[in-house]
Amino acid sequence: MLKIEVKPGESIERALKRYKRKYRNTKRLDQIRDRQEYTKKSVERRKTLKKAQYKAKYLQERENE
Repeated sequence: MLKIEVKPGESIERALKRYKRKYRNTKRLDQIRDRQEYTKKSVERRKTLKKAQYKAKYLQERENE
């Protein structure tokens, strides 16, 4: 469970922003979305490989600039 203490003089909007950032960093919402439907291991592996290839290509292009 996430706990956010509102510091003295801090606005509630700022505290909410910190809470949302912490929640996003836990990646809980991503886990919930992933569990909504079953994906085969081969599909997950293919997706991971494709993402790695894209990332490598992107980094290589940035390096060449």
